[in-house]
Amino acid sequence: MIADKLKFSIAVILLVAGLAGFYMLDEQPLVLRVLSVMAGLAAGGAVAWFTEPGRRFAVFVRDAITETKKVVWPSRKETVQMTGIVFVFVVIMAIFLWLTDKSLEWVVYDLILGWKK
Repeated sequence: MIADKLKFSIAVILLVAGLAGFYMLDEQPLVLRVLSVMAGLAAGGAVAWFTEPGRRFAVFVRDAITETKKVVWPSRKETVQMTGIVFVFVVIMAIFLWLTDKSLEWVVYDLILGWKK
């Protein structure tokens, strides 16, 4: 348990070191700066991989990929139809809210307060 916390702390330190390298190498070409971040990310990930939470995360990712493969994705036609339905609903809702706003404006300003335009 403590070993996992220590490994995870080292992983975070490596990640932060990679990010710090990006800013410390501001005089260097962008490629080296990006490689610094990638190296920190890779080193931190490698250390984190050997912790119990890291192994559980790997199992989670594997299961998520398996579940994603089971999803039945909509066809292009279904996607276009649903997009059209959403668009029509948004237009109808906008008109409804505009009418509600104008009605309340009329009631409050003209009828109740008497501030006719």
